[in-house]
Amino acid sequence: MNASVAIQTLPEAANDEELIRIVDEVIDYIKSTGLNYYVGPFETAIEGDYDELMDIVKECQHIAVRAGAPSVAAYIKVSYKPEGDVLTIEKKVTKHHQ
Repeated sequence: MNASVAIQTLPEAANDEELIRIVDEVIDYIKSTGLNYYVGPFETAIEGDYDELMDIVKECQHIAVRAGAPSVAAYIKVSYKPEGDVLTIEKKVTKHHQ
């Protein structure tokens, strides 16, 4: 696993319920990829191959628009190590959730 990303999807929405519904559709898509992920209160972290993760980041924007958002913004964080492995989600957060 040579990369991890954290994505915060910010769809334009009429109210909080609509915003949550759209974000939930994006998270459902991330779950469907089969990759390891961690949903936090502000962003979702995903681990995998760099190119695959970049495709997923792109598709998250399309998912939000198809779910009804007239526009969407996103904050993306990327950790990429072409010749090795990046730190895993488990290594980063497990000790804080015991």
